[in-house]
Amino acid sequence: MYAAERRAALAQRLEQHGRVSVLDAAGDFGVSGETVRRDLAALERRGIARRVHGGAVARTSVQAVELDLREREARQSPQKQRIASAALAFLPPVDGSMIVDAGTSTAALIDVLPDEHSLTAVTHGIAAAAQMSRLEQVDLHVIGGHVRGATGAAIGAGTVAAYETVGVDVAFVGANGLSVERGLTTVDFGEAAVKRAIVSRAARTVVLADSSKLDTDYLVTFAALTSVDVLVTDTDAPAECVARLRDTGMEVVLA
Repeated sequence: MYAAERRAALAQRLEQHGRVSVLDAAGDFGVSGETVRRDLAALERRGIARRVHGGAVARTSVQAVELDLREREARQSPQKQRIASAALAFLPPVDGSMIVDAGTSTAALIDVLPDEHSLTAVTHGIAAAAQMSRLEQVDLHVIGGHVRGATGAAIGAGTVAAYETVGVDVAFVGANGLSVERGLTTVDFGEAAVKRAIVSRAARTVVLADSSKLDTDYLVTFAALTSVDVLVTDTDAPAECVARLRDTGMEVVLA
């Protein structure tokens, strides 16, 4: 079987089943795993596939469905823990200030905040506020609003207006999707408005996103990649995607 025929067959599998396993495809086609990985990389460049650990999933142009908080907490948990530990390198100095976005990646960061590192923190995340309220080293300020059940994030005009009065050293931000073409994206207009305000009020923006978020687009863009100083992701991130992100001037840390 020629490479073009094999890639057409892989594309058909992705269309029918939504995902392809490197191990299964290598056995079915009688080729090495490395050959299948090259095929999937070619399909990724064509926008057909998105590589993940062990294979690839079908790439839709724009996603509009969001997992709820519990589902997201259960996914990519070891990766998020590694990302959180690596993100500690970007904490503001002692007695500095930070914004902590709502979400599971930032929740993992809160879990590992060092006891001896005193900080002022601002958040609109209900779960994040509850976590940080128990930390003696954190001087916590909570911004309210209408709470989205899917993420536990406060949103609305009042939330945005409150953030627009704030200035901090670092913002730790999550995203549903991140791509060179669209920047940082999310599924909800209200959350996008809040995240946009957060990015605008931080001297430095650090995005925490596991590799499943890369080269994925959701409905609403809230920040261009030029607004991001650092991306902390995991080592499953495709090398080609990491290279393209670094070409934009962004620092990419693999944890």
